[in-house]
Amino acid sequence: MASRFQAASLVASPSYPNAVVWSDENLIAVATGHLVTVLNPASPSGPRGLVTIPANKPFPIGVIERKDLFSGCLLSTSLSRDIRPCVRSISWSPIGLAPNAGVVDITDILYDYLENTSFGESVTTSFSDALQPHSDKLEGNSPHHTVYRRTSKTRSVKKFREDCTSITSPLKKIGEDCTPLPLVTVNQYASRKAMLSSLIVAWSPVLRLPPATDSAPPDNSSNCLSLLAVGGKSGQISFWRVHEPLSYTIGHSTVPISVTLAGFHQVHNAWVTAISWASLTFDASSPQVLLATGCTDGSVKIWLEYSEKLLISSEVNDAPFSLLKEVITADSVPVSTLTLTVPVRAPQKMFLAVGKGCGSFEVWICDLSIRKFDRIGSYNAHDHVVTGLAWAFDGCCLYSCSQDNSVRSWSLCGNSLHEVPIPPNSLGVKSHSVKNPADDLPYGLGSCYGVALSPGNLVVAVENDGLMKGETVAFGACGFDAGLLNPMYQARTQKAAIEFFWIGGQQLESSTNTNLEIDTENFPGLPKELMYWESNMLWYLSQYEHLDKPLVVWDIVAALLAFKESAPKYVELTLVKWLSVSNVESHLVRSAGKVLSHASKTFSNTSTRKLHLFNIICRRVVLSELKADKINSKQPNIEEIGDAEEEKLKLWRDLLLCSERELRERLVGFAFSTVLGLMSYLAAKVSKAQGWDPVGLAQMENWVELEYDHVQDQLKLLASEVGDLDKRKLSSICEYIEEEQCIYCSSSVPFESPEIAFCQGAAQSHRLARCAVTMKVCPSTPSWFCPSCQRYSSKLAPPQFFLIPRYPLDFESLTESRNTSNNLSKPFCPFCGILLQRLQPVFLLSASPA
Repeated sequence: MASRFQAASLVASPSYPNAVVWSDENLIAVATGHLVTVLNPASPSGPRGLVTIPANKPFPIGVIERKDLFSGCLLSTSLSRDIRPCVRSISWSPIGLAPNAGVVDITDILYDYLENTSFGESVTTSFSDALQPHSDKLEGNSPHHTVYRRTSKTRSVKKFREDCTSITSPLKKIGEDCTPLPLVTVNQYASRKAMLSSLIVAWSPVLRLPPATDSAPPDNSSNCLSLLAVGGKSGQISFWRVHEPLSYTIGHSTVPISVTLAGFHQVHNAWVTAISWASLTFDASSPQVLLATGCTDGSVKIWLEYSEKLLISSEVNDAPFSLLKEVITADSVPVSTLTLTVPVRAPQKMFLAVGKGCGSFEVWICDLSIRKFDRIGSYNAHDHVVTGLAWAFDGCCLYSCSQDNSVRSWSLCGNSLHEVPIPPNSLGVKSHSVKNPADDLPYGLGSCYGVALSPGNLVVAVENDGLMKGETVAFGACGFDAGLLNPMYQARTQKAAIEFFWIGGQQLESSTNTNLEIDTENFPGLPKELMYWESNMLWYLSQYEHLDKPLVVWDIVAALLAFKESAPKYVELTLVKWLSVSNVESHLVRSAGKVLSHASKTFSNTSTRKLHLFNIICRRVVLSELKADKINSKQPNIEEIGDAEEEKLKLWRDLLLCSERELRERLVGFAFSTVLGLMSYLAAKVSKAQGWDPVGLAQMENWVELEYDHVQDQLKLLASEVGDLDKRKLSSICEYIEEEQCIYCSSSVPFESPEIAFCQGAAQSHRLARCAVTMKVCPSTPSWFCPSCQRYSSKLAPPQFFLIPRYPLDFESLTESRNTSNNLSKPFCPFCGILLQRLQPVFLLSASPA
């Protein structure tokens, strides 16, 4: 049986399918009863977010005669004994809602719209007059997930902040005014209640407004957006348009959020129980999205988006999608879950898996270029309801889980799907963190309520609830058998668990990269499964070179660190092979030393994203024993490692420093070119373009002088042109401060290093951190912080910097796009490419809860 490498206990048990979701930012959200738990898989026993869903009053949709209470359409409402709300659906947002805010209750907007349109019972109110774009000013951290809240009388979709608190605008509830409620018929009451009863939520991939459109995004928003689909008991889906923020800040400021109801669509005649999105990119001229929906009547439909109607129209559209195919017609078995994917290796195809309440699931493949749908087959995989389905390895593998507490792995080869064993944990790949208290969890579990994949597809997480069967367990959220728990301790705090299992050694019939092989003779005693680990890891390292994929490599780093303890030579050769495969010029070089020596010569022809990926792997895996601040200051204690490893680590360290110098040179060149462009605008008396403004120009000039023998001639020329500018005119367009002062004693601070600085105070010389972007001394106010390279940033890098494919022959061509609306200054580290964290100095942290 596949064994877990770590687990995390939960304080409540799950109740509905798809109870666990894994975000692209490497956070896991678990729906358990009235709680939503947010945890970091890198530290499952560490700090976590906990969202509590409070009870809510019903909306004033009308009153009925007492004699009609037990009518057939109201029987479920009359017999309901729900005393606490229960989370039924959760979904991570790919964008968040605002830089420092993000709580909005869309139920208020939905109710206002339905009330103004008489719940669709009359057409006296037009769609455009019924609802205007809604904007709330909110505070908090940027949210990335949406959860579903169920109350005793009504249900609503609510977005939560990551700090697990919420701010809601007042809703129109019974008892808040003296207006008498209208008398409605039984059917009217049931219909209105169904419209306000939401069951499932799902966020779309990030979409972009067409460049030719006249529709401008809301204030403080970019032209990138995501759609939130909310399905309910009425068979309708409401679509909500949320734009990405235009910028991100460190301070806690109030930023308006624009949430617009974009459309309604009647997709089924009964409850909508499953929704899944997928992007279509095989036709670059007109990218679209697919929407798959499932229903309690057993029907499954595939819809194609009308981009202009849904993304641009200011009116609430009643038909934003066109029906592509009803792949499964209505029958007696309800749909419990479904998953849709468009593989990168075959962008014209669509893979669909549909889970049923009877324990079976169906798989469909569609060739979208010719609109051909093929049913691969129906599989009686489980004894109870299928509660989770997840595609892995670019559609080559499918994982299914069920309420019977089994998780199975399936391999798709051509048009054939067959079960394959989940790889055992036979390689000693265990958690490299400290011992987790959850390792002592009881293993008596009852039901599995969801399965989710890590960003790199090397780890699977399962939510569980009962005794596991056979050799089918992979990962999930589970609830415990109360009879097997210690009533004094475990039964009070351990109601369920999230379990994590390695699947990186999964053997695939159609390998994602058949050219990758490993010489197993170099690893006597180790199983052949190493070949599959290497193939899967190298495949996903290559996938991270695509700019639309967030750079989150926790699972790959964790696996390499685990292998480093048991087979360090294997890790070294795997990384050398990755470097050699990535570099066309050096792929024939066999020696590890020659590959590393040659790699530094190719950095100028390497994309910024690939350099970021290399820096992360180098710091977190190869040089994990060295402290980050010592590496940054070029003073690592390599002699403490040992003579045998000293030369090897020096080679990797020098390669890392060379890569980071290449990145800094590109950033400085971009800043110089931007300043020269702004000066040309000033000379021509043209208004200043909106975009990224450089800061710390004097410090950048000092850095070029320090690295003059290593930087390229193009940067030397740009530095010379900037040095010849009139400093008074230069100060009018950007900040130019030659003499810096200490933030503690106001003494002068000379520029000696781009990483740290020491003031020239008479009594004490303070050690100061420099900004990774501007190289200026960081202020005492909160700064951005990179958990990988442990650098600070008081200003964000320009978005164009992360798109550079190689060292630019002309920086001016990059800066010309500085005022385009597509530029989004996300908080990325300029040296690692990962999302930065907000960091407050210790002396600014409050000791009290307030």
